[in-house]
Amino acid sequence: MVNSVVIVGRAGRDPEMRYFESGRVKTTFSVAVNRPTKEKETDWFDIEIWGRQAEIAGEYVRKGSLVGVEGRLDFNKWTDDQGVKQVKPVIRGNNIRLLGSKRDNASGDFSADFQ
Repeated sequence: MVNSVVIVGRAGRDPEMRYFESGRVKTTFSVAVNRPTKEKETDWFDIEIWGRQAEIAGEYVRKGSLVGVEGRLDFNKWTDDQGVKQVKPVIRGNNIRLLGSKRDNASGDFSADFQ
């Protein structure tokens, strides 16, 4: 069985980086992907990336940046304050590609694949 997701879209917000006592780092952000329909619908995806890729995302991704994310679909599950079970889909990224041009990123062309 395969659980693999690839999306290309624009970051909906600046990434949030979180460092843990263990030394691990996690970066989260959202990506907007436009559907090719007449109504121009947009799908939003929450992204979670760990490790070196998380550091790269935190340093280079900004709101509006064009990014490609490879990973797997996962689900965060919890019970809210009213006792209702909640489920939220999230893409656990394992590879990020910064696809913007120099015009998109004042710091330079980051179309390379960072691994």
